Amino acid sequence: MNGTDLRCDGCGQLASPEHIARRLQRLEWTTRFRPVHIATLLFGAVAPQDDSEFIYSLAGAWYGEAKLLLAAAGLTLEGKSPEATLSEFQRRGFFLTHVLECPVEEGVGGKIQQLIGHRLPAVLTRIRRSLKPKRLALISRDLDHFIPAFHSADLNCAILLDKAKPFALDGDAPAEVAARLREVVTSQSRNVTGT
Repeated sequence: MNGTDLRCDGCGQLASPEHIARRLQRLEWTTRFRPVHIATLLFGAVAPQDDSEFIYSLAGAWYGEAKLLLAAAGLTLEGKSPEATLSEFQRRGFFLTHVLECPVEEGVGGKIQQLIGHRLPAVLTRIRRSLKPKRLALISRDLDHFIPAFHSADLNCAILLDKAKPFALDGDAPAEVAARLREVVTSQSRNVTGT
């Protein structure tokens, strides 16, 4: 059996040794900053291709999805090391994961919905049994079609949406969407703490 005969357990794609090595590196980064108790699970469809867009990258030159999520969490980056920023993200109870925990390989682009649909039942089980967040914020428009599955999955948490749709950080006005996500999370946090 060679590397191309194996499917990655994080995304369901055929996995080369390089794909598996990259997955393990990102898994190591992510595990380091996972909160013990997850207040807000930020849930995307597909992990970003570039490590600078992957929030748990320790390089710290974040842009794209990572920068938007840090803004949605209300974090400022000036004067802090990447470790300090991610530790603060963790202390605030934020955790990011994706249905497809790896970037989409070349040539798979048209099959994203199929891969998401195939992986989603296992991911919903993981949310229910292991992650157990207080609230779940969908952050990708690729998850729009799957909203009914989230509602029927008995996740025992609030599902945060943007006007009945996912917060489309991958859409046309991502900075505005990140600001709305921050408002909703802040509002939900106040409701939980009673302040």
